[in-house]
Amino acid sequence: MASAANNNNINEKSDIIIENNQFKLVVGRNAIAKSLVLKSNNEECLMKGEHIAIFSVTQERPYHNEIKLAHPNKKTTFQADTIYREGDKLIVGFELIPYQAIIQIKETPAYVGFSLYGFITDGIYPDYLKITPPPATEVTILQLPIRDRKNFGEWLNVSWDHKAAVNVLGTDEYAFIDFEKRNGYKILKAGARKDIKFKGTGAALIVSDPDNLLDHIAQVEEDFNLPKGVESRRSDFINASYYWTANVNPNNVDQHIKYAKMGGFRLMNIYYPSFEGGGGYSNIGNYEINKSLYPNGKADLEKMLDKIKAAGIIPGVHFLHSHIGRNSRYVTPIPDYRLNIVRSFNLSENLGMHDTTIFVEQNPEGSTMADRCRVLKVGTELISYENFTTVPPYQFTGCVRGIDNTTVNGLAKGNVIGILDVSEFGATSIYINQQTTLQDEIAEKIANIYDAGFQFFYFDGSEGVNPPFGINVALAQYKVFKRLNPQPLFAEGAAKSHFSWHILSGGNAFDVFRPEVLKKEVRKWPAEEAPRMRQDFTRINFGWLGYFVPDETTIGTQPDMLEYVTSVAAAWDCPISIHSNIAAFEAHPRTLDNMEVMRRWEEVRAKKWLTEEQKKELQNLDQEHHLLINEKGEFELVPYEQITHVAGDSKEVRAFIFKKNSEYYVIYWHATGNRKLKLPVKSSKLTLYRSIGENELITQSPENYSILPVGDMRYIKFNRLNKKDLLDIFAKAEIID
Repeated sequence: MASAANNNNINEKSDIIIENNQFKLVVGRNAIAKSLVLKSNNEECLMKGEHIAIFSVTQERPYHNEIKLAHPNKKTTFQADTIYREGDKLIVGFELIPYQAIIQIKETPAYVGFSLYGFITDGIYPDYLKITPPPATEVTILQLPIRDRKNFGEWLNVSWDHKAAVNVLGTDEYAFIDFEKRNGYKILKAGARKDIKFKGTGAALIVSDPDNLLDHIAQVEEDFNLPKGVESRRSDFINASYYWTANVNPNNVDQHIKYAKMGGFRLMNIYYPSFEGGGGYSNIGNYEINKSLYPNGKADLEKMLDKIKAAGIIPGVHFLHSHIGRNSRYVTPIPDYRLNIVRSFNLSENLGMHDTTIFVEQNPEGSTMADRCRVLKVGTELISYENFTTVPPYQFTGCVRGIDNTTVNGLAKGNVIGILDVSEFGATSIYINQQTTLQDEIAEKIANIYDAGFQFFYFDGSEGVNPPFGINVALAQYKVFKRLNPQPLFAEGAAKSHFSWHILSGGNAFDVFRPEVLKKEVRKWPAEEAPRMRQDFTRINFGWLGYFVPDETTIGTQPDMLEYVTSVAAAWDCPISIHSNIAAFEAHPRTLDNMEVMRRWEEVRAKKWLTEEQKKELQNLDQEHHLLINEKGEFELVPYEQITHVAGDSKEVRAFIFKKNSEYYVIYWHATGNRKLKLPVKSSKLTLYRSIGENELITQSPENYSILPVGDMRYIKFNRLNKKDLLDIFAKAEIID
């Protein structure tokens, strides 16, 4: 017994203690984490007893001769098995392999940093083995088995509840941050890859009270000169909705300002075709200001943005930053060498100027067969193919030479060709190879346009990068973001990886859903994501919302649809965005009502009017709500439900019932025009309002029925009628001219 106790004491004395003001991490001399305690409440954060090493290295195969002989030759991860500390360095040994890693630690009041400092490799491999040691391809610079808590932010990589928050956070754009789900816990991991960046790649461990987590992340951002993700999440505009336009220009900007202000929008997001030359996606990358609309180029753009700002609206800009258009100067007449290639081949025969079959050494098995994506980059030209063979001689067949106005050329046997990385979204653009300077070149162009006066940013098409996506999605964004001056108030993007958290403080938006399925799709997508993203301390955008004019194919965009989306978004402190269309605004009979719905909810957001209790109510996706202005001119939130049978089963009139001060009200309007509504009830039973408190005249028919205008949104108060009778009145109503 005494001997066992002495051994425990010896082990404890040799433990590595890593700590700051917030937490204490204890690591055994065998490199196994033993304890991670939040000091303020003595909360243990590790899943004890799992014996997971805090560090590891990965090799594609063993390289030490005896290890290679004795073990399978395959990708293998070697766990740390020894550790000791020298000042701010941890010297780490691993099972089987002969070299050691040096992990530098930085203990600060807000976090502890871990970074790969280097390796100890001297004299460990024989002279005949001609390698550059170490042969590691990946190093895990931190991994901890963290107990599950109520919340887990998979993007930020944070586990938290009311007692504690544990976050493993990258401190640069090159760190691989991930987690593995286990039974009752998750392994939070940070790593470095040799083909990306080894030395200096780092991560921070934050363990704190949850209320202080963002303050500690802000300190990491400050110390490592990262984008200010925390600061922008605290901006007054983070939950402001925006008016999106793809065609604003100096000739129509006043109309766009009019509609933006009508909807109460404080922000206007301007899609790059508004100022780019013609050609749409096919010209992405040129980024030349359209002189036919902006004769003085950037100066006219600046003047237009100043006008938008003078109207009290903040302009932002929307780019597809990692895409190159197939009609741009980077493709025609000679495709740029920095476009991404997804797979390479060697020519097995000479390629002549008129050949329509291309012979290659490698088997094309699994190559893309998607329409317009079957494109080979061959020297100075792009060549499309119809098919390929998977038995020797390997061939691409049915080739069309010099597509996209590229320059036909011949190539000798042995030359390298490749399949071009064509965007899956319409195949009108090509992805940039993020390991080249092309993204930096495009970023400079984008930044030069941004500084015309834009103040927020949308990174569209962010998924359009080459692997590893966990690095390159954010890396492409960062190459642009760090050139934007001043830093955007916030940014959104179509895709995210871990480092994007510092950049995309606004999360993502969703693509347009048609009116008939809008509410269903909102429940399925943004309403599902919003509570998850709250675990990452991030809001999302419940737009983009299209604007549809009623016709024979659609009921069109209606006030209740917009109210549903924007109210549910507000429940989670999220904004919406609407795709503007001046022609549609002018043609839609209910544009004034649609804009008024959005204006009210934008005022609610700006004034922070909603209580936490009201937000909880709005999070019930099965209950719709209406924000009315009552007799006192004040906002009032009421639950309402649609009357599904109006005038039989007419789709012309949309009506919703709610209760206020013990009386039933109906809000109603005509979906497509202006007619009259004949209700089988005496006018004495009704009060008609254009808005609550603003009475309108009801006409009485010879048979004592009430005839009401049905066009713009109006309210009916039913005096001492029960719900069943009210619904029956609407079912028996007539729509007349």
